[in-house]
Amino acid sequence: MEMPVPNPGIIARKAQIVSALARVLPAGGVISEVSETRAYECDALTAYRCAPLAVVLPRSTEEVSAVLNICHDMGVPVVPRGSGTSLAGGALPTADCVLLGVARMNEVLETDYDNRFIRVQTGRTNLSVTGAVEQEDFFYAPDPSSQLACAIAGNIAMNSGGAHCLKYGVTTNNLLGVTIVMMDGTVIEVGGAYLDSGGLDLLGIICGSEGQLGVVTEATLRILRKPEGARPVLMGFDTNEVAGECVSDIIKAGVLPVAIEFMDRPCIEACEAFAHAGYPMCEALLIVEVEGSPAEIDEQLAVILAIARRHNPVELREAKDADEAGRIWLGRKSAFGAMGQINDYMCLDGTIPVTSLPFVLKRIGELSKQYGLGVANVFHAGDGNMHPLILFDANKEGDLELCEQMGADILRLCVEVGGCLTGEHGVGIEKRDLMVDQFAPDDLEAQMAVKDVFDPKWLLNPAKVFPLAASESRRTVALAAE
Repeated sequence: MEMPVPNPGIIARKAQIVSALARVLPAGGVISEVSETRAYECDALTAYRCAPLAVVLPRSTEEVSAVLNICHDMGVPVVPRGSGTSLAGGALPTADCVLLGVARMNEVLETDYDNRFIRVQTGRTNLSVTGAVEQEDFFYAPDPSSQLACAIAGNIAMNSGGAHCLKYGVTTNNLLGVTIVMMDGTVIEVGGAYLDSGGLDLLGIICGSEGQLGVVTEATLRILRKPEGARPVLMGFDTNEVAGECVSDIIKAGVLPVAIEFMDRPCIEACEAFAHAGYPMCEALLIVEVEGSPAEIDEQLAVILAIARRHNPVELREAKDADEAGRIWLGRKSAFGAMGQINDYMCLDGTIPVTSLPFVLKRIGELSKQYGLGVANVFHAGDGNMHPLILFDANKEGDLELCEQMGADILRLCVEVGGCLTGEHGVGIEKRDLMVDQFAPDDLEAQMAVKDVFDPKWLLNPAKVFPLAASESRRTVALAAE
């Protein structure tokens, strides 16, 4: 994956830059030794690595503002980083950048149960937001598989979802307001503790912008009352295509489960060996969960089970208690770790219309045979957010490149059937050069014009989202205009 050529002038000024940053941060807030910066050389897309010039770990919005102001004045690129769980290279540094990590910014700033919101620093982990309110029977709905580790900052940057987003929506549907620091250090507030604000929807631009527009330091999040109860059901099928048809029929029936998750045989086998959840050895597995009062749950599951039976399942298992429900979810929540134990893999993220599931699953199988690389499918089937895991050997010459080619074909397939390149992982470096397959030149120009306004020098998160040639050209023009 091509990255921009580092600016030798910036690298030559490393000592000066580090000294300036150290003056505005407490002791231990700047990391500049090469042996220590290597801990930040990649995110969860570990195939690509580059140690940053330096790392800064601020604890407040004011410290972030001071850091960005220095980097802006000295012309130093900045790469924002949450917890580093990004699967698309969204937090990959460049050799001449300052990596700005928000992990130390993890405080709860305000909780309002009457108005159902919580305000947090964005280094706080996703799961710990729910942890802060669950004693009052509230929860934060978006639940990425990495929720134990991923930070709210990264969730906002990538517009993350999770298993339960079918009913509750993704991050943008649960985000009320942000404090964001511009590249020149200016601090602005967007949105707030209310449903919507007047004027342009800047919050909608910021959520999903992948650190291209500013660094989000605080977030006001919607919290919800926990439902009375929830119950999952496990469904096994003979083929991926039949499972996909079942998902499509459930959605068409007008029932709204809280989650519909899909796993195919390679993933089932890996998860069972890893988590011992008691899954049946079939070709495809669905986990469908509904929630509400006992009567509501019974009514919804009656419709869903009737649909499932029309597709001749090899197994139908309804959870009878909390322990059985936990075991049904155990394997799915362990899927990525389980696959990582047996093989190198690249986790894709594309979104398709639910009705296209059977066709797309069939084509992925055909591409697997064509490229000679295995594929394990595990994804949020209810909203068509797919996560094919392409298996490859990182130690075998040419395998990574082959994996990338196959991944590009799968993502192009998502676009061809009316979907898009990403659902919740972002574009990062993984998909930036595929943007031309989804967007016309004028569309990309409009997006880059927005970045021109927020980050005129093109210093924030370089080499991400936009095709590299286009973004580097934009940055060159911006620098020449100074």
